[in-house]
Amino acid sequence: MSSNATGTRIHQYIKKETGCFDPYINEKKQGNEIALSLMPKVREILKEDDSLETYVKIAIVGNILDFGAFDLGTDIESLIFEGLEKELIINKIDEFEEALKKYDKVLYLVDNTGEIVFDKLLLEKIKDYGVDITVAVKENPILNDACMEEALEAGLDEVANLITTGSDSVGVVESMISDDFKEYLKNSPFIISKGMGNYEGLTEMNLEGQDVFVLFCTKCNAISKDLGVKEGSHILTTL
Repeated sequence: MSSNATGTRIHQYIKKETGCFDPYINEKKQGNEIALSLMPKVREILKEDDSLETYVKIAIVGNILDFGAFDLGTDIESLIFEGLEKELIINKIDEFEEALKKYDKVLYLVDNTGEIVFDKLLLEKIKDYGVDITVAVKENPILNDACMEEALEAGLDEVANLITTGSDSVGVVESMISDDFKEYLKNSPFIISKGMGNYEGLTEMNLEGQDVFVLFCTKCNAISKDLGVKEGSHILTTL
C-alpha cells in the first residue's frame, strides 16, 4: 500500500471514530482568510514583476504555507517574501511556457486551502495564454485539502471549471478516485499538479505521453532525495 493510501486510511479511521466529518474545518477557513488578506501586497509584487516565473514562485510559496500549522504569532508575510527570493532549484519554466502555448486546456490539481488563493493568481496568468482551465478539488474533507466549498470561497470558479476527484484521498490514489475523474485525468494531455501528495500519487500512475508539470516545496527527506535536492527546495519539474 502506498504512503498516500496508508495516510488516507488513517484519516478516514479518525473521522469515523471521532464522528467528525471535517476535523480541520476551522483551520481551513482560517487558511483562506489569511491568504486573502495578503493578496493586496502580493499583487503589488506582481506589478513590479509580472513574469510567468514570478507567478509560479508565488504558487509554490503557497505550498510552503501549511496554514493549519501556524499560530497567530507567525509572520506569514515574511515567509512569503523569503520564499519569493528563493530560486527554483529545478526550474523548467521554459518548458512550462511552451506547454501553455501548445495546449488549449489544462487540468490543474490543487492541494491545500489557503494555498489555493495563491493558485488563483497563477490560474489568472494561465488564462492570459488562452488556456481553458479545469481545477480538481477533493470530493470530501481530508486534512486541510481544498474541497469545493473552499474553492468557491477562494473564487476559483471565476477563472476555472471546478470538478472533484470523487475521493477524500491524501494526494491522488488511483484506486480511490472516481472512475469519472480517473478517465478525465488519463485523457488530459496537459496537467499541472500542486503539492507533494499529488506528486507522489501521479508518479504511481501510467501517464505516458502526457505533459505533467509539478509545483511544490520539498518538505521531507524521501522526496528531496528522490529528486536529488535539499529539503525545502522549490520545484517546477515534469514527470
